Amino acid sequence: MRIAIVDDEKLICEGLKIIFQSYPDIEVIATGSNGNDALKICEEKNPELLLMDIRMPECNGVEATKKIKKSFSDIKILILTTFNDTEYIQKALQYGASGYLLKDSSPDVIYDGIKAAISGNIVINPEVAKTMLFENHEEAEERLIRPLSEIQDEFGLSQKEIEIIRLVSEGLSNKQIAYKQGLSEGTIKNNISVIFDKTFVSDRTQLAAFAFKNGIV
Repeated sequence: MRIAIVDDEKLICEGLKIIFQSYPDIEVIATGSNGNDALKICEEKNPELLLMDIRMPECNGVEATKKIKKSFSDIKILILTTFNDTEYIQKALQYGASGYLLKDSSPDVIYDGIKAAISGNIVINPEVAKTMLFENHEEAEERLIRPLSEIQDEFGLSQKEIEIIRLVSEGLSNKQIAYKQGLSEGTIKNNISVIFDKTFVSDRTQLAAFAFKNGIV
């Protein structure tokens, strides 16, 4: 896995580089300190994934995500963030980021997130997502409690499709969902395509955001 790390805090950037160079299946091909560096790295190095801070000078992670995904749609972007960056996170996801990781996550959690994103899955912290989509915890909890029949009627989703949406929102791959559902991976892929059509989304990140917003998870 060829990754690049972009963070304006040099100690964090170099620390992450040292950590992930110790993983045999990760190659850190470049580092940078702002969004302009990130764009240049994509142009010159073509990494599989960018691990990028969201608050940076000159060009922040949100603007960088917008520019990069417009020109390099295949490059995955994982945002490094804190609980206080919810507005930035939401915009980055809208522009095509594959998800976000908290800066205080363990190296193994970040490593798992990198693998998941490169495999085409989403990386979302549920508690941050609640904060991002609702003004307070009480409202989030109220919205999360919705009868299954209400969700089915509103969106025309079957019980099986709702369960698949919940598993996608947890970041599970098609293979993992297939195992849990006792179905083939191809069947799950077809089901997710139908779900995309019903929910008017085009990828797994948008589906997860849809699920949080509409009280499915």
